[in-house]
Amino acid sequence: MTAPSLRERLKPAELVGMAAVVGVVIGVVVVVVTRGELEFAAVFALVAFIVSLLALAMLALLSTSGPQDRGADGPVLLKPKPPRRPRG
Repeated sequence: MTAPSLRERLKPAELVGMAAVVGVVIGVVVVVVTRGELEFAAVFALVAFIVSLLALAMLALLSTSGPQDRGADGPVLLKPKPPRRPRG
């Protein structure tokens, strides 16, 4: 098995960065709308960060980065199930 590329190693950092950007944007919007309520904006920013991080992580699990054969390097959630053993 080959070592992961730099892009594959930085994938988690990209997801956290995108979630942080979403949290900051939501925080700024809440500060502007509430006219300076920083505590309220911080709560909204943290909730937006967590929700967007979870959503991006779920989307990353479904994405394919290699061949479409769904082998060992395919998406985690779309791997074929092993055959069932007959009862009896």
